[in-house]
Parts: sequence; structure tokens; C-alpha cells
Amino acid sequence: MKRRQFLRQSGLAAAGMLTLQLPRLGFGKQPYHGVINPEHNIPANKSIDPAWVRSLYERGKPTTYTRQQNELKYIGMPAGGLHAGTVYLGGDGRLWLWSIYNDEREGVDPKSVWWHDGNSEREIRNRDGASYLEPAIAANKRVLEQGFAILVKQGNQTWLKELREEDWEQVTFEATYPTATIRFRDPRMPVEVTMRAGGIFIPLDADNSALPATVFDISTRNITAQPLELSICGWLENGARKLTGKPSEGFKRNTGMATESGILSSFQYAAAGKGNYPDDGTTCIACISDNVRLNTNADVWPVREGVFAAGQSTADKPADEKLVAAVSTAPSTVQGGKEVQVQYVLSWHFNHPLKKVAKIKDAEEGYYYGSRFQHAGEVAIYIRRHFRELWGATLQWRETFYNSTLPYWFLERTFLNIGSLATANTYRFKSGRFWGWEGVNTCEGTCTHVWQYAQAAGRIFPSLERDTRQRTDLGIAMEQNGGIIFRAEYENRPAIDGQAGAILRIYREHLMSGDNNFLTANWPRIKQAVLFMLAQDKNNDGMTDTPMENTLDAVWEGEIAWIVGLCIAAAKAAQLMAEEMNDSAFAGKCREYVEKGGANMSAHLFNGEYFIHRPDPVQGRRKLGSYNTCHIDQVYGQSWAWQVGLGRLWNKEQTLSALRALWKYNFTTDVGPYIRTHHGGRPYALEGEAGMIMNTNPHNEAKPYGEDVTWQLGYFHECMSGFEHQVASHMMAEGMTDEALILTRAIHDRYHGAKRNPFNEIECSDHYARAMASYGTFITACGYEYHGPKGEMKFKPAFGARDFRAPFTSAEGWGTFSQHLTKERSTHSITVKYGSLKLNKLTLDVRGTGALKKNKVRIGNKTLDVSWKQQEDQLHISFPATIRVAANETLTIESTT
Repeated sequence: MKRRQFLRQSGLAAAGMLTLQLPRLGFGKQPYHGVINPEHNIPANKSIDPAWVRSLYERGKPTTYTRQQNELKYIGMPAGGLHAGTVYLGGDGRLWLWSIYNDEREGVDPKSVWWHDGNSEREIRNRDGASYLEPAIAANKRVLEQGFAILVKQGNQTWLKELREEDWEQVTFEATYPTATIRFRDPRMPVEVTMRAGGIFIPLDADNSALPATVFDISTRNITAQPLELSICGWLENGARKLTGKPSEGFKRNTGMATESGILSSFQYAAAGKGNYPDDGTTCIACISDNVRLNTNADVWPVREGVFAAGQSTADKPADEKLVAAVSTAPSTVQGGKEVQVQYVLSWHFNHPLKKVAKIKDAEEGYYYGSRFQHAGEVAIYIRRHFRELWGATLQWRETFYNSTLPYWFLERTFLNIGSLATANTYRFKSGRFWGWEGVNTCEGTCTHVWQYAQAAGRIFPSLERDTRQRTDLGIAMEQNGGIIFRAEYENRPAIDGQAGAILRIYREHLMSGDNNFLTANWPRIKQAVLFMLAQDKNNDGMTDTPMENTLDAVWEGEIAWIVGLCIAAAKAAQLMAEEMNDSAFAGKCREYVEKGGANMSAHLFNGEYFIHRPDPVQGRRKLGSYNTCHIDQVYGQSWAWQVGLGRLWNKEQTLSALRALWKYNFTTDVGPYIRTHHGGRPYALEGEAGMIMNTNPHNEAKPYGEDVTWQLGYFHECMSGFEHQVASHMMAEGMTDEALILTRAIHDRYHGAKRNPFNEIECSDHYARAMASYGTFITACGYEYHGPKGEMKFKPAFGARDFRAPFTSAEGWGTFSQHLTKERSTHSITVKYGSLKLNKLTLDVRGTGALKKNKVRIGNKTLDVSWKQQEDQLHISFPATIRVAANETLTIESTT
């Protein structure tokens, strides 16, 4: 189905709303029965407490949800590997959802709910925001029996408690993706338990980050002065054929892997051969310790001391009964004040692609992890044998990312959306091809005009994005004329914003490469894609005006600022790539387009306050469009430019004016009054919540959206977080830091654990890809620019510059950047924690420091010869020969006046 077929198959018949019965495929023309021209009612004065705004800049502490505040029931942090299904880590450390069985239904919790939008009650499907209105609850989605328990003996007392919310007086969840920290406290217990859990997650290592497994790292501290005896038990139900297994077909089997401290769970068929069932596979639980007891047939209803004992090496049960594997540590003595640490791995293996992706030939042979491992036991063994390397790097990234001077809440919100890659929203097939929905099981084809907003994957797992550009955008999806079909196998035409976004992403993927090979190998087809985009400017004024599909699911006529600007940005990226390829003729062609387009955009698409949609001279306003209204993406091209170092593309003051207009006319601290009077939008923000409306009519024009208003107008009245994130990233880059932080915090608060799952930003279904635009705000907060092949890096923090520290990623390594500035001295350092960093040039921030006279540059104790110059508030360091900073090395630049 095409993306977000807005309220399309809902069978709605209520008055005053969209009464749609549309075909399953294709966009039929439908009337809009909402209120078309209500008064603009977003107050210009936001009345925000200045003290609260100042608090947004504070470092603070990790966002912590608690049992006492009833904040744990919705929490579902993606806790498996990339593209390995959706397994959620709950607020009390138990796993839930278990969407590993190749479920064909939309969303993590497919359902329809009813909502009154102020005009009428209407049915809302999963793709239209059902999960926002009624989030999934962990207790209702524990598909597999799973958990941990501790057995404590001290003197003549014995305590047996499960690590779950009901058994402890205090349970807290620290939301620091990719690993969370759950703490269990009870004044009646002589121990405190701390659990760190999540999937293997190592930036730049897409293979090891895609292991279908969750790691639990459990530390138990004796908080008394006396010694005690401790044992820990973990268990996992046999998940093979969990949903479809029948006793007539075979039986469940648990097999102990004594040398690997684990138990493999499988389904044994009674007769030769087996069907192609989506839940046909294996699960496994293993402990990293060698001194364990394996119980292949554990009784955990409830957990008793006997569960901790060893059992038979193999156990079988009928297909319709539960069979649980338990692995326990042998009792150990823990002295007063000391702690003991144990780690578990829970893995799964269900190598059956969805029928819904049958058009993709790459899907026929299964998933990428299926090509690496034959069953879940092999996954667990691999992790167990490389545990220090894999889990160590995961924890090192978590420490590196959050060891920053940026606010914890800001780091969390801008990063956590990359967890969408660790859900059933994405796949990686045996061929290595990456593929994604827009939202879980909704709107297929790694849609170019949605995924182009997502900035996270290109910086954290650039190899996936490079392969997608080369294999799909420039390969499977490319037409002979250079057009890129925006859903590859699932469409037959390009989308203009997706085309421009693909070119910009190609440039980003080049920047995140260690050499020029990606650009060189793909240059002929890149040129084709660019030429197709340039050809959509029919009157040769640098402003595309060919009617084509866009991300709001319509074909708009005329010259549309956000599409014009996006194409200008793409042409600028193409110009820079052409210059690197020594293709001066093509670089000149692109430069002319950029200069002409930028000048004409400023002259003709700026209404004195913000950028607009100029109607087609023939069609006029006959069709749906944004016209003279205030549209959220109006300067999106410049927003993209700051992500990839393109510089200023058109008039600065006009751009700032447009952003201020968005703040004035589109941002509201309470969307309630707006959605009560502007009907038809989906509920991605509710009464009492803040957000930025997609498109508003600040001048109360009659028929502001055209003469033929269709169902797509509903989008204009929504708050979609992916669009909000891109605006926040742009505001951050332009010095509007208060507004950027407030907008980001509005999203953060909409997804507070007391109301819904903090890790699931929803648009068209769950874990929507566009929300990964949030990482762009982190990029602009750091003022980060990088060119891997040239070995160039730049930092200019947007706030907190005098004492600043933040993580960075590059083509071949990642680590920490820091700076300390005074009037007399500036100190900058780059510490590589993983891989290495190639450098030829650094551009650093020296705001507030006087005229510099001396510079000392060194790696460790080795002083380097460099050339340098100071230009106003920037310090340029050039190395006479390429340097490479290795893991655990620090490059330091000390400058004095």
C-alpha cells in the first residue's frame, strides 16, 4: 500500500469528517469535509517561563522513569540487533512484544481506536496514530515467558525475588539508548541489583550491531556488612513455533549446550520436511559464566528455589505447551559491600521474510543474520566467545555518547530514534541489501522522500547508507532518464523531493567515506540523477516547477519554496562532487543553477515574512498546495545544507525571518485549540501538548490551500515529529538555540514514559523513519562538519562553547571532542575511542579568545609541526602530511594569546 493512505480503509461515516472508501492502491480524488478556513488561533506570544527555558541548557541527569510514579508500563526500548525484529526491553528489565516472527500486521500493536477530534468521533488505525492515543502496554504483550530471579541466603534467612516491578519497592529505568540501566531496591533486602541491558550496538560496525540478541549485564551488591550467598537464574520460554505449532506436527525441544553454558530451544518435526511458518526457528539463553546449572524444563509459575537446580540435558514437550529453559549461576559468597556481576545472552533466529516483501528478489533467500548463523545457539556462542569485544564496545559507545556537556535529555531525544533500525521497520537481506518501511510494516520501499529526513544512520552506520545509495537509488530504482523511483520495486515514478534528498544523501555518504572510491565508482549515475533533477526546472530560472509527487502524497503545481530550496541544496552538493571529480563543466552547470535558484527564490518566493508556494501561471490555485501559508519545510534545503557543510545557499535574513515565522505562527504550547478548530489531522499531538503544526494560514486567507481541497489537507493540521526535528536542527544552526531546544523538548515531553513509549516516535505507524531527523539537531548543536576523503573536520558548538564536550563519528572511528576557551587560552582535544581518525585539516572554535600567538599541537607526548591561521572566531590547523589518530590516542591543540 502507498504511504499513509490517510484514514483510507477506515469505514468512517461520521458527519463532518473524511468519509472515505478508497481503493487499496492509488490515490483517488476525495472531498475534504473538515472546516477549511477557520481562524488562525496560535498565539504569537508563547508565554514560556524564562527560568524553564534556562533549565533546558542544564546538564541534568539521565531521564529516569520510576515504579513509584507509574511510569514503567509503556516503556519499550528496542533491545535487539539492527534489522532483527522488534524485541522491547520493558521498564522493569523484562523483554516484551517479541515481534520476531515476521508479523504481517501494521505497527507494533495493530489496532484501531476511537478519537474525538473536536468535530466528530472517528476511528483511528495504527498508521493514523492509534498507538499514540492508546500505547501498547508491556503486561499485555509478553509473548514469551522470560525473566531473571535472585536467590539470596544470609544467616538463617532466604530471599527469592524476580527482577520485575511487582517484587521490588523501588524500580527505576534510565533511558540511555542503546543500553538502559534498571535498578532494583527494597529496604527489606540485603542487596541492590543493577541491570544494564540492550543489543550489541557499535557505531561503524553494521554487522556486529545486527546480531539477533539481547545482552543482560546484572550486578548485585551486598549492602550489609555481613557476607551472603547469591545465585542468579535467567529463563526463556522455547519460542519455536510459538504461534502456529500443533501437537500433530511435532514437539518442542530444549537442548543443553554444556560447554557454552546455554540452552538451545527448537521445534522437532514428527515427519520429514516442514512447512514455511514465520515462527519456525530457534531461541537460546546462555550465560557468560562457565560455572552454571542448566535446567531444560524449568517450572517458573511461580519461580521457586528448585528452578535454580540443574536438570536433564534435554527436555521435550508438546507443541501447545510451554517449555522453559533456565540457566542459573552456582551459589557464590559475596562479602559485605562487595558485588558480583553476571551476564546473559538471549538470542533468536527466525529466517523467514514477510510475504509483504515478495516483490524484492533479495528477500527470497532470507535475512543477513541467517547467512551468518544457522540457529540461535550459534548467535549466542558467537557473542559469548567475543563478549569482551562486543559488549565492551557497546558500553564504550554508551559512555562516550553520554559523557558530554550537552543536556542528558537532549542527547537521549536526538539519538534514541536510531533504535528504529533495531525494529521490524527495517531488514537486511542475505545479499546485504538494507531495506525499510516508513513505519513498522507500513508503506514499503525505503521511501526516498521519507528516509531522506533521517540523519542518524548515515553518521552511525554509514556503510548501510552507502550500499543503499549504490545498490538501490543508483541501481534498482534508477530509470534510464536518471529519475529515482521513490519506492524502488513498489512504485513506478520518482518524487521530486526524494530525488533531491537522494543526491544530498549521496554527498553525505561520500563525506562519511574514508576515500573517494564510493564517489568515483558511482559518478556517472550520480550525474544522471542530478541531470534529471535539473531538468525539472522548465523555465530555466533555477526553481523546479514540474508537477511531481512529494512527501505529502500529492502532486503540487507551481514553484514551491521547500522543493525549490531542496533542489538548490542538492545542486550545490552535486557541484562540490563534480569539483572533486575534476568535472569542471558539470560543476559549472550546477553552480549556475544554485546561484540563479537562490537569487530567484529570494526575489520571488519570499512574501516579506516567509517563503511560499507560488502558483502555476496556468493552473493557478486550482489544485491543493501551501501557497501563501506558513509551511514547516519552507527552508528545508538550507537545513540540509548545514548537515553536510554546504554553507549559506540564499539570503540569510530571509531565512531567519522564515524560521521566526514558523515559531510565531506554527509553534504552540498547547495544540488543543488548534486541532479543535482545524479538523482532519491525525493525533500525533493532543490537547495540552506542545508542537509545531505542519502548515498554518496566519493571514486568514479564503481558500488558502487551493480550490480543490483533497484528503491530503489533513496533513497540514498535524504535528509530525520528523518535520519538527528538521526545523529544530535548522534553528540550532542559525543561532535560535532557545527555540530549537524548546521544540525538541516539546517532542521529548510528548513521549514521556508516563504517557506513552519514549522510544517510539509515531507518524505513519510505529518507529517512523523520518523521526531519525532528530540526530540532525545533535549535529548542529556540535557545529560538526566532516569530509572523510579530504580528512577535514570542524566543530563550532551552538551553545556551551566555553566548556564543551561531545561525541563524534567519522568514516573509520569515533570518540570525544572537547574544548575549553578563555580570553588568554584555548584548548581543544580529540580522543579516539574506537577505530582511527584520518586528518589533514581542523577548523576549531576560538570565540572569546584574543589574537593567538602560539599553538602547540601534539598526539600524546609527540609534538606535531603544523601551519595555522586565525580568522575571527575560527582557528584553522593544517597538517603538512596526513596524520592518523589511533584508538586510545588524543590529539591536543593548545593555543595562547
